[in-house]
Amino acid sequence: PTNGLRRTPRFQLGLINAEHRYLTAENFGFKVNASAPSLKRKQLWTLEQDEAPGPAAAVFLRSHLGRYLGASADGRVSCEADRPGPDQRFLVAAQPDGRWALRSEPHGRFFGGSEDRLSCFAPAVTAAELWTVHLAAHPQAHLLSVSRRRYVRLGPLGDEVTADGDAPWGVGALLTLVFRDPQYCLRTCDGRYLRQDGRLVREAEPRARYTLELRAGRLAFKDGGGRYLTPTGPAGALKAGRGARPGKDRLFVLEDSPPQVVFVASNRRYVSIRQGVNVSANQDEELDLETFQMQIDPETKKRSFRSVAGNYWTLVAHGGIQSTATQLAANTMFEIEWRGRRVALKASNGRYVCTKKNGQLAAVSGSVGEDEEFTMKVTNRPVLVLRGGDGFVCRRRGSNLLDANRSVYDAFHSLCADGAYHIRGQGGQFWYTTPGGGVCSDGERPEDFFFEFPEAGRMAIKAKNGRYLRGAPSGSLRADGDSLARSTLWEY
Repeated sequence: PTNGLRRTPRFQLGLINAEHRYLTAENFGFKVNASAPSLKRKQLWTLEQDEAPGPAAAVFLRSHLGRYLGASADGRVSCEADRPGPDQRFLVAAQPDGRWALRSEPHGRFFGGSEDRLSCFAPAVTAAELWTVHLAAHPQAHLLSVSRRRYVRLGPLGDEVTADGDAPWGVGALLTLVFRDPQYCLRTCDGRYLRQDGRLVREAEPRARYTLELRAGRLAFKDGGGRYLTPTGPAGALKAGRGARPGKDRLFVLEDSPPQVVFVASNRRYVSIRQGVNVSANQDEELDLETFQMQIDPETKKRSFRSVAGNYWTLVAHGGIQSTATQLAANTMFEIEWRGRRVALKASNGRYVCTKKNGQLAAVSGSVGEDEEFTMKVTNRPVLVLRGGDGFVCRRRGSNLLDANRSVYDAFHSLCADGAYHIRGQGGQFWYTTPGGGVCSDGERPEDFFFEFPEAGRMAIKAKNGRYLRGAPSGSLRADGDSLARSTLWEY
């Protein structure tokens, strides 16, 4: 496995036609149309691709109902098949402007149309047969170069993007795929965009926009001149290389980005593995050896902590904690308790992790006191993009309130303040809550919010009133959630 996690060879996306409407699978009758103005659940399609190599690999489009889009010989479109057959096979023809044309593989005709007048009978591509691809994955992710088997990151001098990371460590390895209809940009953690010549620029100019192509679950980025982003030189600096076809050196795997955290113990020192295999709180600065990737088991909700060297924290004899495990097991899993500004960790022996007088961590305590509490800070999310069950969090146009059902997102900045977080939006103004529970984004002073990570890929945010931020049915963001639920969990 890469990044300590499984790879995901399928993509969720939305398809937008020439009239800027999304392809939709209705709940009743398995009907399809193109009439929705935004990307919601019914507009989500899972793109599955044949394992056969080469640019002509067929793709299948599966709706949120688990049924596959298909086209008959007379051009009629349906979405009833619960498994793909010949009529469900499409070929993707990526256009120079970034849009896709979908051609039925068995019948050779193109798919297109508007509203409820969809068909797959066009012999040639016109505007009606072109679809803009809107990736539905969370836009913040890691990229792995297939040929180099190295992760893409902001270079050490900050002047280029390189594919030379053994692990996707630190905020420099976090990239944002920014949708610029109908193309995409690659934005680094400091807000700059990768241009085709390898330079980093402040604006998403045309030379920093790319067409996405898929090859058996992998991505290629093609610029306006038909060239593909390629790692070059010893450091693997990314720039558009020569050649009109994407070989292995131009393919990338898109991976989830789990949180990376540092811990400060009761002795006010950072937890580290700098001294060897023992996990101890004895450092005064936070660098790679003080940073740990927090992975959450989707079934048990317990978590493991992985070091930059690829080893996991593990419980050893007499309750000690060492970073020596190479595989996940029962003694590498920890429970976490959220205690406002602090957290407590419970090991597999049922004991709480405490900080001993020499700084070493040990799971020997039966209750939580000062020595069992830690300040946990997330280090690889200084820029926060939040998506709930109904859409992204975005400032409401013409208002200081926040919505939680938008198809576009705002990027917010988060700053850790002694275990709490201050969230800042456009213009440097801060989030705050009103007495009625509304969440606004134009505060002059910061207000404390508390992050919790109850399950893989999702976080909860608690306001100062002790309630969770909740996406209301109206689409507004409110600080009135009593418990963890679909409406109070956010992809980040």
